[in-house]
Amino acid sequence: MVGEGAEGRSTRTLRAELALKTLTADLDPRERLRRVLEIILAFTHATLAAVYTPDEGGEQLCLSESVGVPKALYGLRDAYSVSGGTPAAHVRRSRRPLWLTPEDAGRWADRRRLPTGGFSSALLPLRDGGVLAVVSDGPDGFDPEERDCLRMLADAVVGPAPAPAGPGALPGGSFLLTMDSGRVEADDEVLELFGIAPDAFDGRVETLLARTVPEDLPSLMSVVEPDPLSIGDRELEFRILQPSGEPRWLRLRGRILPAGEGTRARLVGAIADASKLRPAVSDVTRIQRLAAALATAGTVRDVGHAVVAALRKPLRADRIALAELEADRLVVTVLDPPDPESWPELWRTEWRSEWPDAPVRAMPALAAALRDGRAAIWPAGTDLEPALADIGPGGIAVLPLPAAGRMAGACLVGWDSPHDFGPEERALLTAAAGLAGQALVRARAFDAEHELIGMLQRALLPRRLPPLTGAVAVARYLPTTAGLELGGDWYDVIPLPENHVALVIGDVQGHNAGAATLMGQMRTALRAYAAEGHPPDVVVSRANRLLVDMESDLFATCCYVDMDMEEGTAWCVRAGHLPPVLRHPDGSTEITESEGGPPLGVLTQADFPMSPLRLQPGAVLALTTDGLVESVDRDQEEGLALLAGELSAADPGHLGLVADALLAGANRSDDVALLLVRYDGLARRPLRESWTVWRVPEAARHARRFTRRTMRAWGVADELDTILLVVSELVTNALVHTDGQVRLDLTLVNHRLRVAVADASPRTPVKPTSIGWEATGGRGILLVEAMSAAWGALPVSGGKQVWADLLLAEPPANASGEPPARAPT
Repeated sequence: MVGEGAEGRSTRTLRAELALKTLTADLDPRERLRRVLEIILAFTHATLAAVYTPDEGGEQLCLSESVGVPKALYGLRDAYSVSGGTPAAHVRRSRRPLWLTPEDAGRWADRRRLPTGGFSSALLPLRDGGVLAVVSDGPDGFDPEERDCLRMLADAVVGPAPAPAGPGALPGGSFLLTMDSGRVEADDEVLELFGIAPDAFDGRVETLLARTVPEDLPSLMSVVEPDPLSIGDRELEFRILQPSGEPRWLRLRGRILPAGEGTRARLVGAIADASKLRPAVSDVTRIQRLAAALATAGTVRDVGHAVVAALRKPLRADRIALAELEADRLVVTVLDPPDPESWPELWRTEWRSEWPDAPVRAMPALAAALRDGRAAIWPAGTDLEPALADIGPGGIAVLPLPAAGRMAGACLVGWDSPHDFGPEERALLTAAAGLAGQALVRARAFDAEHELIGMLQRALLPRRLPPLTGAVAVARYLPTTAGLELGGDWYDVIPLPENHVALVIGDVQGHNAGAATLMGQMRTALRAYAAEGHPPDVVVSRANRLLVDMESDLFATCCYVDMDMEEGTAWCVRAGHLPPVLRHPDGSTEITESEGGPPLGVLTQADFPMSPLRLQPGAVLALTTDGLVESVDRDQEEGLALLAGELSAADPGHLGLVADALLAGANRSDDVALLLVRYDGLARRPLRESWTVWRVPEAARHARRFTRRTMRAWGVADELDTILLVVSELVTNALVHTDGQVRLDLTLVNHRLRVAVADASPRTPVKPTSIGWEATGGRGILLVEAMSAAWGALPVSGGKQVWADLLLAEPPANASGEPPARAPT
């Protein structure tokens, strides 16, 4: 086995010198500088190497070139004053290297963006008056062997001096950009590269930027519109779209010249066709692109795909696997190719769902490479365990992925045909491993936090919607994909007495933990006020008053709809929210016209008017939040019209598919809640009768007489004595223990009869735990419980309703569902 750690540290400098000898004399000076910096990354623990050179006036050290992790992650600036007190200035003046601990490095770096674990750095003087800056994530810094190697490589940095960026530095055309005005002076060769005729160019930088591939525009803008304090050399490769539609790679090299007396800040440089400068993109460029891709990788799988895209093609590898190290197992994140047949037998037997994992103990050579922490390479024919050898019969490279002083995982690269490993490939693999390890740790933390946020979000929303009599409801929630943001959108379906149901959808201002917490509070409050039996406007008004009293800085919008399943009617109340969209049975749709009130939590005294809705069997009511209908290029009215059109074309027989289709084009920069309800109507309408119980000595007898006549009219005869006993006990209990009006309600659905007595007292009857033989009361509730299939109490408009359900042995004779003639009273 040939590996970094196996060869020993005593040969580090010798091997670095051999790598330097591979640099040919015909290399462009700037290309040679990059290769030297790349060798620094390959033969030390460094993750970033940068060269600072004096400017024309000798007053500042300006960044000339950097390789590895973006310098912004360590707080390094583009320039340092030579006369300042920074370590870079001290090294230039003293001509002696500095080896900085994490504490020292943190004091001279920009603290706006520093790694959480700290970093070590080394600064070495260069022969031309510049400074070499090398950074390592390891807290222990550079050991003596690495320091000797860095001193030797610092001497190699200054070979033939790199040509200053500017006109003539590239075999291409030159340009001059005035930064504040955006005016460009470009020669014909530059315009030809962009596909613009010289007489058609208007001299505006925007005209050139318009030809840029959108994905490359942000990096190009960072050059043409840099930080005001940025000066020095710049280099960038980017793509433009040719008139044929094919992209072309261009390379820009330039120098930012600061403003002076009578002069403006300028970018002077040259642009050339990158394909003419070298046959392929250099490994340095690939590392830079990998760093850019990993900087935006949000998940562990994104990291894996970025590594595969950066390594497989340039290395001509047949397979690459990226795996996280969890305890003693490698949990494979990405396999390329993804089919199991391309991988060893052990991996196939350990396949679990779409992500396999394999025990490290089954691959001792891999375990040793992970313990050593350095890239290990085995050529064809090496005696390895089958689980590892079968990954690459022609050669295998194992890249441990270090991060924050531990091993985050491993990247395995395999070849089928015998493969020769050159120093450039080794440098590419080593640099990629350092970048991938850091990104993997960040992505793992992101995944864990995102899952925690998702669990919290799901806990605040209903786990499932309740079954509805006479309607079908489905709901969908899509969280935002913009970082780790908690949404404030919610929905709810609240069953109410007498075949009513409340539909609620709302949105709390903001995307954070405070918004999510307030969302949970408002959902609970609306559900509680609805369960008390208040009409819709009172429910919303009380929720508004509650939010005002909470003195929150946030407000909420809400749409509350109370549907009557028996009558096919509904009342809608809006508090600053979108109106519902109604799809009629014939497929036509309308955005319901309803007067709305202000958002919740804005005004203490606010009116929330109710608007009626008429529903026919087969109608679909859609309630949603603004994330579904609004975006940066679409206003609310246009979005609602689009939603109505999509709802009109949908099949209401499959509400789940309709909801999924409506969310297909949702704006993921905001969370989205969607609630769809199809009103089918009741197959059998309940039979209902009510009686006001007057407080007279014979009140219970009057209630029994009313019940007897009602049951006769409904065709109920067999269980009449039981029904009359329950009515008598409930009515007597209300008259004895409460004041105010008492009402008796009888409801019959199929073979289930509900006897309900409402009174003005909010106190719920309590079943006694024991009753002595001498007690004169307290047996009524026990009798009701014994005779009923179920009983209970619920709040109704400041009072309560005590109910009991009785199961009839046979369906009543009048079971058609048509209302009978009203029983005489």
